[in-house]
Amino acid sequence: MSGAGCCYDNAAMESFWSTLKTEMVHHRCFANLQEARLAIFDYIELFYNPQRLHSALGYQSPVDYELQITYNQN
Repeated sequence: MSGAGCCYDNAAMESFWSTLKTEMVHHRCFANLQEARLAIFDYIELFYNPQRLHSALGYQSPVDYELQITYNQN
């Protein structure tokens, strides 16, 4: 996330937070902070980055997009 007043940099993060809340947080009740942290970590690392398709990335997951960029640069 960038500083205040730079709407273009913040748009991606605002979209992420909205998606996280809509797809995961609002559908769960957490017993404690540790459970919430673990669930959010699992959502990001096990679903959002490796599996979820993103229209801004040509309908690829962030992991696949990064791998493509890495291999194309070498």
